[in-house]
Amino acid sequence: MPTDQPNQPELAAERHLRGLRDELTPSGEEPPEVVAQFAAGRGRLTVLAELAAQQRRVITSDRRSLLLLATRCADEPLGAWFAGLADGESAALRTLPALAAACGPAAAQAPLPGCQAYPAYLAWLALNGRPPAVAAALVANFAAWGGYCATLAAALRRFHGFGDEACAFFDFFAQPATALERAAAEALGPAGSTAGPDLDAAREYGRLLQAYERLFWSTLAERP
Repeated sequence: MPTDQPNQPELAAERHLRGLRDELTPSGEEPPEVVAQFAAGRGRLTVLAELAAQQRRVITSDRRSLLLLATRCADEPLGAWFAGLADGESAALRTLPALAAACGPAAAQAPLPGCQAYPAYLAWLALNGRPPAVAAALVANFAAWGGYCATLAAALRRFHGFGDEACAFFDFFAQPATALERAAAEALGPAGSTAGPDLDAAREYGRLLQAYERLFWSTLAERP
């Protein structure tokens, strides 16, 4: 994945992606209850044990969805971008056992509907979505998810004494989304790839992805 470079000219598609991200995740939005509780030192490790169990299913599904999206545009730069995201999911999956071991066993081993709505919708997008719009919607959602992961990693170190291995899952996703956004803009190419029908579709996809992500967190918050 390319890294940020000083004085690198901004791409038109990059402006569109940043605008979509700001539209879908306005500043000042309250974090999910689970994240806020951990940030305040009141988080329950049983909730994160459930998160680890559910994320194993989420990531396995999302990886396949991203690979399908990659095949749908295999001859375009966007195909390699989706394939790169799938590789990232594989790397994230390898960090989950350490988190699960640190948090203890999950109460529910079965999939929780509210936690699995996001990957189910991404699977639908992999089959039916417009790939450029799917890419834009995913990038818009990554910033919020990354911020939650950064907060959780810091809280686990501060209040629970977790080490780097146990925090590796959250650390993996906590990186700023800027480089990923730039890579998506380069893969999307001309401004037209994130304008018109694709931009309208990206707004629709992004709103639903974020709604399903909020459902993921609210489902965890309701766990005993």
